[in-house]
Amino acid sequence: MRMPNAWPLLIAGSIGAMGVHAAPAERHELLVGSYTQGQSQGIYQLSFDSHRGQLDATPLQVVKSANPSWLTLSADQRRVFVVNENGPGQADPVGRVSSYALDPKSHQLSLINQVQSLGNEPTHSSVSHDGQYLFVSNYSVAADPGGSLAVLPIDRDGRLSPPVQLSSHPASRVNPERQASAHVHSTVSSPDGQYVFANDLGADQVFVYRYDPQANPEHPLTAATPASVPLPPGSGPRHLLFGADGKHAYLSLEMSAQVAVFDYHAGQLTQRQLVDLAAGQPPANKAGAALHASKDGKYLYVSNRGAANELLVFAIDPFNGQLKALQRRSVDGDHPREFALDPSGKFVLVANQKSNQIVVIERDVQTGLLGRTVQKLAFDAPSDIKFLLLQ
Repeated sequence: MRMPNAWPLLIAGSIGAMGVHAAPAERHELLVGSYTQGQSQGIYQLSFDSHRGQLDATPLQVVKSANPSWLTLSADQRRVFVVNENGPGQADPVGRVSSYALDPKSHQLSLINQVQSLGNEPTHSSVSHDGQYLFVSNYSVAADPGGSLAVLPIDRDGRLSPPVQLSSHPASRVNPERQASAHVHSTVSSPDGQYVFANDLGADQVFVYRYDPQANPEHPLTAATPASVPLPPGSGPRHLLFGADGKHAYLSLEMSAQVAVFDYHAGQLTQRQLVDLAAGQPPANKAGAALHASKDGKYLYVSNRGAANELLVFAIDPFNGQLKALQRRSVDGDHPREFALDPSGKFVLVANQKSNQIVVIERDVQTGLLGRTVQKLAFDAPSDIKFLLLQ
């Protein structure tokens, strides 16, 4: 297979004591989604050495796909669902969703099928806890037709059916350019799987649905009571993450560069805290994005793009879930759209979309703090990183 030309391996700093003779390598595989308007061809499968903090420059596999910007793995990691973030003006103007089989032995991806998402620029997906449905967030850059939440059935073989349910929401119109219509940015299930939360940047609200496929398989989502959670006007909710204890949740607000902290119980989110990522800074520094917690649930990491281009580190209070700021650290690149902690917890891999690189940063497992940059790997327009846990 012919690989892209732009795969030089650039090392920032010296590896020093972490040489190849220090200890056996611990290798993990990961998938990287990307935007394909430039040189990138689609989905890349890479190998990562979590002893040295090194990504191999040569991909294990390249799967051609148009704008596979978000990757969702099934619970057993036998399926990978991919949103193809297409829309008007692109080579493929139709938003799509693709399903792939992931071979448990070879770890090779093979296409099962592809369907339309019935919306423009799908940016996110998640699988229901019972594995029956894929919830797809059609962002839709243009105000018309605007964004929507699409519900796609998944059969036993991982094959997707066209959407059986579409939901849209009223826009806040606080920002006349970015909030003239709904823009669903992500949709996630509650820890018990009984509720679904759609985070709508265009509406400044999180919309709450009760999930009950037994009542109506063709219409598994119904509005909960209350049906939505209001956020500050013009804040632009993006991604929601439930804490390890299932009692708290964290929501990144893209346009205001904030994180809202909630108490959670039985489908209801009650705001406890609102944390600024760029307090007192100009609008150019406000572009909140991804957020992920450490495996032990002690630390939360949040990316802020714009002119800031930082990762912020927070300690999570084990009793009330509130956040305490510990560190802000440059991502050594531009536009950290997504990032991932490696399985060892010793490194953070950052997808810097606009500077075309994946940056590997050391992480202290005990303190949660980020250290030196270990590697900068040239990679065209990376958008998502997912580690595989298959052996």
